[in-house]
Amino acid sequence: MAILEILEFGFMQRALISGIAVATICSAIGLFLVLRKHSLFGDAMSHVAFGGLSIGLFLNLYPIWTAYAFTLIAALGITKMTDSIKIPPDSSVAILLSSGLAIGIVLISLSGGYSLDLFSFLFGSILLISTQDTITIVFLSISILSIIAIMYRRLMYITFDDKQARVSGINVKFANYIFIVLAAITVVTSIRLVGVLLISALIVLPNITAILFGKGFKKTAVISVGIAVVSVVLGIIISYLANVAPAGAIVLTSVAIFLCTIVTREIRKSIRSGKITEPNVHNRSH
Repeated sequence: MAILEILEFGFMQRALISGIAVATICSAIGLFLVLRKHSLFGDAMSHVAFGGLSIGLFLNLYPIWTAYAFTLIAALGITKMTDSIKIPPDSSVAILLSSGLAIGIVLISLSGGYSLDLFSFLFGSILLISTQDTITIVFLSISILSIIAIMYRRLMYITFDDKQARVSGINVKFANYIFIVLAAITVVTSIRLVGVLLISALIVLPNITAILFGKGFKKTAVISVGIAVVSVVLGIIISYLANVAPAGAIVLTSVAIFLCTIVTREIRKSIRSGKITEPNVHNRSH
């Protein structure tokens, strides 16, 4: 079946539109997290979201909305606690990760085990996404990108030098809270695409790959978005053609791009250092 024929299906169109939107916000938020050395924050947020999803399923409420509420409260709460009693960033991540996972496990055991809904949230279900979900994801993605654009300079300041940002008169605490809210919303919005277990890969991998190109911040951001979008589009198409889980295909595609970038980079380094000689294309006498 030709790829163009696959794109005629409504569920594939919804999956690709939602996937591109999620890939864009994950790479945008992820770049700031990676540069702050908070790469595991996305993973921690995903485990908190797992706890929120479990609360929704346990109380028979729409789990995505309980995940949004619980993740936002937990993220803001741990940020406030970190500011107040000076908990190291890696410790706060560990607290979020373990507490979110523990809440989810307890509620799952009380409700009698895994349900089909929870399984789809754990591993993603982008091909089953509805039109309403697609509209919501696109709306949230546009909103997140708009806020990032408005706060771009402030976020740049606090990412590279928060002390200098304070001297410059920037309200660092307020900017951090806004960023935490955006990160939490991004993580929960991405659950339908790659699931709770693989969100951190989509946030981190495209940005790590983009950083390897050694460009400036803006170019790195553009490269990261490009890698994330390509990974999602190819992953969704591969998952349909090969009948495999979309989340796994998306992340493995991103890993493949990362590895290819490393190999290409090392080959170029070897050529420049003279360890590998470029082939002589001139005619040789026989």
